[in-house]
Amino acid sequence: MAAADEAVDVNQVQPRIQENHLQSSVSEKDGSADSDALGSKDTESHKLFRHGGTVPSAICLSKAALGAGMLSISSHCAEVGLLYTTLALMIGAILTLISIRMISTASIHTSCWSYEDICEELFHPAMSLFTGFINVCNCLGSSAGYLIVCGQVFQVLTGASRQMVQLFIVIVGTCICMPLSLAKHVSFMRYLAMISVLALLLVVVVVIVVFGRDGPDQTVDPDAIMFGMAADNSLGSGSMAVFAYMNSFNTVVFAYNNQFNVPQVTGELTPAPGLKRASWVGLISTGLCFSIYLTVSVFGLLAFGVGENQKESLILSLLPAGQEHATDPLLILCLIAVMFSVLTCLQFHIFPVRQFAAYAFRKYRSRDGDEPDVVWAGIPLTRWLDIGSALLAVTLVILTAVVVSSLRAILDFVGAFAAAYISYVVPPLWIIQIRRSQPGFSWFSREICGCLAIFALGMFFFLFGTFTAIAGNK
Repeated sequence: MAAADEAVDVNQVQPRIQENHLQSSVSEKDGSADSDALGSKDTESHKLFRHGGTVPSAICLSKAALGAGMLSISSHCAEVGLLYTTLALMIGAILTLISIRMISTASIHTSCWSYEDICEELFHPAMSLFTGFINVCNCLGSSAGYLIVCGQVFQVLTGASRQMVQLFIVIVGTCICMPLSLAKHVSFMRYLAMISVLALLLVVVVVIVVFGRDGPDQTVDPDAIMFGMAADNSLGSGSMAVFAYMNSFNTVVFAYNNQFNVPQVTGELTPAPGLKRASWVGLISTGLCFSIYLTVSVFGLLAFGVGENQKESLILSLLPAGQEHATDPLLILCLIAVMFSVLTCLQFHIFPVRQFAAYAFRKYRSRDGDEPDVVWAGIPLTRWLDIGSALLAVTLVILTAVVVSSLRAILDFVGAFAAAYISYVVPPLWIIQIRRSQPGFSWFSREICGCLAIFALGMFFFLFGTFTAIAGNK
């Protein structure tokens, strides 16, 4: 918002911001000595990729978004066309920038680094619990989508049966996802995030190579490029067409969705959280996501067309017709890179689940985070509960990925039901509540009217988008 810089001055917010901003929200706000030591050590370093730096924070935030959405956006582009997809990506990018700025403003103003704590500070614990529940649905659903992608990669690499794919998902989730889910800080993943972003860029390169090698798909013509399957009415008419267009935007909302990590990323900025730096983090991460999504949409549509060659994800589309499994070395390398990337992305979705669990446990134990905690085996009980919630979250993700096989269905639903609420419903309410406590508040100011407009749009995505996601994937 235009007035945010004037209304929120980092030097005027509560003094506890200086002592709290390096703490992980999953530690019940009571922090730990090693967290402070890590912050002091990295603050002294002026390296570009230091802990809490702008660039690594932006990479982590972009990695929270880049994943399964990128792999499925091409199939939606084949349905609704490049014109609609480009417009949706542009609108999604603008809304994401505004949303990230709102969340950062609320985090800095309240000195809270999780959705639950911000909601309690500005509204009521009941809203914290409801918002936390929606956020958990968002993150668990997204994480399940990433494991489904891993299963698809394994199937394309080996030609394995459905039962073997399910077993592979269980093994990967248990041996890789569970250990990685125990990291204390989001920025701990910054090096893995950078590598995984580069890995996803390899997917873009492979799609371009396929297009350059084989040329445009036989179903591609100017009308198909611009309007997709709607060009020859193969998309259908009436409600089915509406469902297709809305689900395409649901995927865009999901593809950009990284707002659940914004409070924690903002709190980990060093030497202190600031709205200007948080805005730069959002701009870099959103710009990177937009560039990759648009490139994949264009070349995915050109390479695989609008017919049967365009599967529900690029992983399945890249497998040549008639082959049971991949044999091309570049494709095999690409698939391995995708698996590594989505497994890294999954970890960023576990952090908000742990934050909600930490909040719920803190309320159950009637703790305010100031008194000393019980220590077991040299580790505070808070940390033990954090570990337990992380492992339980990954277990639920594994079970969901084993039971649900359709990547597209789960992404459409999560993008509409959970991502829209987290991204566009809650943040404007925070800003309105903050401004109401300040002198000169007016419901007719430009900023408040903008917040109300985004809230209304978010509710539309939340309600109608959820309906179309369910009805359109039956």
